[in-house]
Amino acid sequence: MDWKIELIPVPVTDVDRARDFYEAQLGWHVDVDDAPEPGIRVVQLTPPGSACSIVIGTGVAEGAPGSVRGIRVVVADVAAARDELVGRGVACGPVRHWEDGGWAEGKGGRWNSFVTFHDPDGNGWELQEAPAAD
Repeated sequence: MDWKIELIPVPVTDVDRARDFYEAQLGWHVDVDDAPEPGIRVVQLTPPGSACSIVIGTGVAEGAPGSVRGIRVVVADVAAARDELVGRGVACGPVRHWEDGGWAEGKGGRWNSFVTFHDPDGNGWELQEAPAAD
C-alpha cells in the first residue's frame, strides 16, 4: 500500500497576499482558488515538479498564521534555487550545512545543504539539496 503526502495546510492571515507570494515570488502553480460556501476559501498551490501541494485559505487550515516550520522543498541545486528566489525578491538565508553539532556556511555533503526562507506570515520553509543520481 502506498502512503502519500499530497496536501499540507499552511495558516495565513491574508489569503491574497499569501497567494501572491507563493505564486509570483516562489513560482508555484495555483491549482485551485475557490470559495465553495460563505466563510470558506480554498487556494491550493504546488511547487514545480512536486507531487505535494499546500493549501491556504479561509476555514481550511488550523493553527496560528506563521506557526508552520521546517517543511522542506527538495531541489537539485540549492544555490541556484536560492539565487532564483532572491531574484524574485524573497529574503533567504545563506546556503549552509550541518557540521560538528552546528550550522556552517556553504554546501555540505549528500542531503546536507540548506537554505531557509519565510512567507509573509512567518511560516518557515527550507530548501534542501538532493544528491545527484548515482
